[in-house]
Amino acid sequence: MAYTTINKSTDHFITHLYSGNDSTNNQTSLGMTPDLVWVKSRNTGSPTQHYWVDKVRGDKKYISSNADTAEQTDGNTFDLVSGGFNLAGGNGWTNVSGRTYVAWNWKANGAGVSNTDGSITSTVSASSTSGFSIVKYTGTGSNATVGHGLGGAVPKMIIVKNLTNANAWSVYHASLGATKYLALNESDAAGTASDRWQDTIPTSSVFSIGTNANQGGSYDYIAYCFAEKTGFSKFGSYTGNGNASNAPFIYTGFKPAFVLHKRTDSTSDWDLFDNKRVGYNVDNRILAPNTNAAEVTATKIDLLSNGFKLRTSTGGNYSGTYIYMAFAEAPLVGSNNVPCTARWGKKLWVKIEK
Repeated sequence: MAYTTINKSTDHFITHLYSGNDSTNNQTSLGMTPDLVWVKSRNTGSPTQHYWVDKVRGDKKYISSNADTAEQTDGNTFDLVSGGFNLAGGNGWTNVSGRTYVAWNWKANGAGVSNTDGSITSTVSASSTSGFSIVKYTGTGSNATVGHGLGGAVPKMIIVKNLTNANAWSVYHASLGATKYLALNESDAAGTASDRWQDTIPTSSVFSIGTNANQGGSYDYIAYCFAEKTGFSKFGSYTGNGNASNAPFIYTGFKPAFVLHKRTDSTSDWDLFDNKRVGYNVDNRILAPNTNAAEVTATKIDLLSNGFKLRTSTGGNYSGTYIYMAFAEAPLVGSNNVPCTARWGKKLWVKIEK
């Protein structure tokens, strides 16, 4: 079996926790230089929002996954820098005293370069190593293709936002196929429409967009594209059974640092878990990308050395279909032959599911 060359997952993705202070508050000890940072207040709901900033669009320009609003510009400092990001001022979404925050960070390849693989020229910041790219493009209102720059890899998940207008986020997931879509800012079940992805799956060089204003109108757009990399990222689906005592186990081939899942056949919030906002299995803390609510603690999943295990009859385990995306804390065994271990549970035992 061939293992990934990514032995240190935190060179490409890391979850970072910090506290706000209403003043200079530089977070530059991440151990990597992020090109996409997604921030959410943990202990406060309204009026805080999810806050996405990336190097291609530029510092201080943010969008919110729980809203359909157009891109906005922050009046306070939020700059992506070497080793992390710099904050200054009392931005209510990222740096208020007394509030705790989580930042999920992905590395691409800086501010981006021109890509002419598609019928529309795009600006692309891409890491072929980790299978992640940030793509900015301007739609034409007609069917088109857009280069994603992933170096021959096919995206398994694409998240698109209209930057010009208040339009819903669009999500492509390989497990749903190109005839369907989800909205990251909504709890709706998967929809079916040919004007989203032209009913055409992405290729190793481009993804297709239709005429829908959410991703193909005559406006500016940002797309986050993810290809699967063995031992580092996984994009799949599973079927819930509503049985807490015998809930599904989802094999990823690595110890997850980040899990996002969504029911696709019925209305359901997106649920997001990570390896930093936890105590012990099964006390996992949940944030929902489609709401501004503070995190809640609930018995939902175990993060294991080789995947994740559902621990409830509800939430991510209703009798229905789900999609997920997951990123690694460490591969099960890397090419350096160093195995990873699961987190200890409250009963101080580890069960490896197969």
